[in-house]
Amino acid sequence: MRAYGFRVPGGFHATHTYEAVEAAERIGYPVVMKIVSPDVVHKSDLGGVRLNISTAQGVRDAFDLMMLRINQRLPDARIEGIYVEKMVSKGLEIIIGMSRDPQFGPMLMFGLGGVFVEVMKDVTFYIAPITHDEAMQMLMSTRSYKMLVGARGQQGVDLKAIATGLQRISQLSTDFPQIAELDINPFIVGEFGTDPVAADVRMALQSPED
Repeated sequence: MRAYGFRVPGGFHATHTYEAVEAAERIGYPVVMKIVSPDVVHKSDLGGVRLNISTAQGVRDAFDLMMLRINQRLPDARIEGIYVEKMVSKGLEIIIGMSRDPQFGPMLMFGLGGVFVEVMKDVTFYIAPITHDEAMQMLMSTRSYKMLVGARGQQGVDLKAIATGLQRISQLSTDFPQIAELDINPFIVGEFGTDPVAADVRMALQSPED
């Protein structure tokens, strides 16, 4: 993701509690902790994500609790440790991604996070490759566009930065046809002139026989 111009929070992989504490103190509090497992895709649904941890004891407690919960809920899951990451400052959470259609190829996706995606299904799609103007049209075609530009006294976000992120995913999916799916969720965006942050990324590859 960094190679394609995305800002990704700094972090370290920890396999023991003391390593997680060392990582947190090296990064600086507050931190986020995420379970690392190829068998756990939706980490937050299984208690595999803890946010805004601000003390060493909090890191120890979160490490032990996440390991316990994942082992209880998915006893056969391969657990490779915990990823300790810098907590990102607040912003608007959106989702950008790509799914590769057998007929049309890479289909880019944009939507607002939370209830807008899960309940309202307010997402838009476009076939890659995509221009900057086409990316802006994707944003404007959603019902949540007013939230992006600022509504009811809310601060708007940097639309050009979102459009650039969509173009980068477009290029990535074109360069690497073996990528079947890619989601950046959340992609945290702020006001104009601030760099968005790819806070969490999920990528699935096609098998060689496909």
